[in-house]
Amino acid sequence: MTHRIKLDSKTARLKLPVRKKSYTARIAPGIRLAYRRNEGAGTWSVLGGGGQWLKKIGVADDLEPADSVNVLDYWQASERARDLARAKDDDSGKPITVNEALDAYAADLRARGGDPYNADRVVAHLPKALLSKTVAVLNARELRRWRDELLSKGLARSTVGRTCKMARAAFTAAADQDKRITNRDAWRIGLAVLSDAERTREDVILSDATVHRIVAAARPEGPEFALLVEVAAVTGARPSQLRRLQVGDVQADRSDPRLMMPTSAKGRRKVIARRPVPIPASLALRLRQLGAGRPAHAPLLLKVNGEAWGRSDHLRPFQRTVARVGLDTNVTLYSLRHSSITRMLVRGTPTRVCAAIHDTSVTQLERTYSKVIADHSDAVARQALLDLEQPAVTNVRSLA
Repeated sequence: MTHRIKLDSKTARLKLPVRKKSYTARIAPGIRLAYRRNEGAGTWSVLGGGGQWLKKIGVADDLEPADSVNVLDYWQASERARDLARAKDDDSGKPITVNEALDAYAADLRARGGDPYNADRVVAHLPKALLSKTVAVLNARELRRWRDELLSKGLARSTVGRTCKMARAAFTAAADQDKRITNRDAWRIGLAVLSDAERTREDVILSDATVHRIVAAARPEGPEFALLVEVAAVTGARPSQLRRLQVGDVQADRSDPRLMMPTSAKGRRKVIARRPVPIPASLALRLRQLGAGRPAHAPLLLKVNGEAWGRSDHLRPFQRTVARVGLDTNVTLYSLRHSSITRMLVRGTPTRVCAAIHDTSVTQLERTYSKVIADHSDAVARQALLDLEQPAVTNVRSLA
């Protein structure tokens, strides 16, 4: 395992003892080619970053001729190892680490108008040992161990599910940018979706009467906050969408007033679009008055100081509002969204329409609100149920 070992000779390699530990040879500053002697054909790997990471690159030509694709001789393996360890196009040569991948993902979220907190949440829960690893060497076992440790610490399954989802998105984005990262199965398998992780808790589905009470209880926090809560309750929009609303999004001069609600920046969406969401005429009138005299691109909903709402600005006022109503602290502004979706589904709104208004997909609705949909489907199907104990009703008349 010293630099004197000749790895460039197939004959010399086959004389080496079989062992798990690789033999290495320096092929460039900070880069070593690693050869593992097996009972059968050996394998080539690259040891880069001054020994910080190891990546398998192919099978050695011990038993069959090299084809420069899967079976490599020493020189082909060396060239591939240098290409893998060094970046092309002026890259530093070091594969991206988990921490760097999450930083890049956060930057991409900001560029798309998304919430970088999604990436910060992952960083907060990841141990330092994993943060410093390169994405290219992650394996399913260690990621599964981390996911299960979060559960054992008492985190809710939904929280663990969201955290893993963000991690998968960051790692996939890194792999999309760097073709050297070929281990996508590591996070696909290791961070697999937990059962019931995206299930909406029944305690956050609020009745219409409770929603009315919450809107009323928000008024002591000021008219600005009360209006934010009212728009959230009526539209079922996410807090991030409410923050992006602009003065020009209010369409009050119509027989069917509506808001052109900005979409979220979830997933890989690059452009924020706007979709119509119906609102009552009374609310449309107040929103139009609120934006009077301001530019169309100015933020619509403002705090008492005239500034736009920040990501966490609503948390404490809403906690106080919930306390006035006497509700559990698990009720958040997002509960108004869950309640809006449930209300539409129960009252017969087509799932496709409900999904479009709430900026989500039919698949996501069916996954998250399956119990509500099942209950509603039962009520609809019962209307067409055949009851053999009841006399049949027919409009058919016999001909004379």
